[in-house]
Amino acid sequence: MEFQRICLVHYHEIGLKGHNRASFEMRLLRNLEALLHDQPIVTIHRISGRLLVFIEEGTTFETACAIEEAIAKVPGVARVSCGYKCERAIEEMSEAARQALVDVGDFQSFKVAARRNHTDFPIDSMQINQLVGAALCEAFPDKAVKMKDMDIQIGVEVIQSAAYVYARSIRGVGGLPVGSSGRVVALLSSGIDSPVALWRMARRGAVCIAVHFSGRPQTSATSEFLVDDIAHLLEHDGCIARVYVVPFGDYQREIALTVAPELRVIMYRRLMFKVAEAIANQEGARALVTGESLGQVASQTIDNIFATASAVNLPIFRPLIGTDKQEIIADAQRLGSFPISSQDAPDCCTLFMPRNPETHAKMDKVLAEEAKFPQDDWVKEIVAAAEVHDYTCPAYRPPRAAQSLHSDSM
Repeated sequence: MEFQRICLVHYHEIGLKGHNRASFEMRLLRNLEALLHDQPIVTIHRISGRLLVFIEEGTTFETACAIEEAIAKVPGVARVSCGYKCERAIEEMSEAARQALVDVGDFQSFKVAARRNHTDFPIDSMQINQLVGAALCEAFPDKAVKMKDMDIQIGVEVIQSAAYVYARSIRGVGGLPVGSSGRVVALLSSGIDSPVALWRMARRGAVCIAVHFSGRPQTSATSEFLVDDIAHLLEHDGCIARVYVVPFGDYQREIALTVAPELRVIMYRRLMFKVAEAIANQEGARALVTGESLGQVASQTIDNIFATASAVNLPIFRPLIGTDKQEIIADAQRLGSFPISSQDAPDCCTLFMPRNPETHAKMDKVLAEEAKFPQDDWVKEIVAAAEVHDYTCPAYRPPRAAQSLHSDSM
């Protein structure tokens, strides 16, 4: 008996959205359609509380698993299950369950978990469990049925027009679909923290535009290549739309020659925030994002965070603020950015750094030092010189003002 392979996409937070639920579902569906365009997919449908991905006939189990793993990385997906579509008949459900168990390979124990979404099917969930379970016991006489701590749980979902049966199921990244929570501009370096911060915001549904401050021409462009690698990694899941690369080294040099050494870092970051805010206004973004973690380095004390944040009017989101370094590294490894971020690259963060940076900046001194150079003119120059690189993000549409900028798809 031949069944069509499917992936059943489960979500969590979207299911809590009430009257707005349909728009969230459609946003996730459109993201999946765009991100899976090169996979053997027939179509994607909304069904009762799920999205259903139909896979082309003849697709191998290994390819179906690869599709499942790609779906699991897309924000908004809580779980994805790889299985079969069949008719609403116990015999077909039992055979689909048998094939699904054969697909997953070695196991010693199992359990059937049925869900009947429509009462027009006369057999209830408990009876489906018993009948399909009995058929599987006959097909696999050496395997045990366990209600807890089983090796495999076979899902059987019966809706109005069909049944869906699966044995392989993996966790997704969760959150909300990108494009459902507005637009932000993230400060993105080639280090460990900022890619994780951006990724976390994408998982909350934000369309992320990044700004990378390169030490060029005072340093090499190595950090720019690493940021491009990170952006390509993020675009696989639709998590980044665009990167503005800003040659920042000459401005840091001017600050280093003018400002008291202990306040250089504060001045660098205030200028960075002003540039990021100007780009955010141009892009229609409503917040900035940084990878700051409280107390991790001198610029991330409460006093210094206040001194840098006061440079702009937009809210600044810090998704890592209460996270320690080991937790951030674990997220970077999960994301896949850790090997890239672990490579040495001179950038603006290491350029003209003082030996003893201020850890408790006073605003009167900060403003007095800042008055020594033409920040407003610099912001205009820097934004005008920014190099724009676009990436795949199904939810992103460039604003008209930004379309006229030089754009390079990396």
